[in-house]
Amino acid sequence: MKPSVKPSKENASSIAKRRDFPELNYNEDPEPTRPVPLHEQPRQVRIDHEMAIVRAEHERIAKAIEVFWGDQKCVEYMQQLVFDGGDNVGRTRTGFKREVVAALMTLLSLHQIRKKA
Repeated sequence: MKPSVKPSKENASSIAKRRDFPELNYNEDPEPTRPVPLHEQPRQVRIDHEMAIVRAEHERIAKAIEVFWGDQKCVEYMQQLVFDGGDNVGRTRTGFKREVVAALMTLLSLHQIRKKA
């Protein structure tokens, strides 16, 4: 039975040279990382984020958007909410919080109408 040998820095370096691997530099600081900004996230992550903002303040409106998502009616509904202040069902609004308006506008820009088969 052979004793297990833990590779040392020198041992790993000599193995890397023999196998054409790049040499590891243990003294280098890693490059700094940063969180990925929301506008660089995948489309669905952005939609989920904006829907969470709407849902937190207006559960009924979020449910309606989910039902109509992918249809032209969804665009019309969100535009009606933002620009006319009502939902065409007799419910008028005095206004939304700034972050909800921003979320609705972002959802409008992310919305894609599905092609009918």
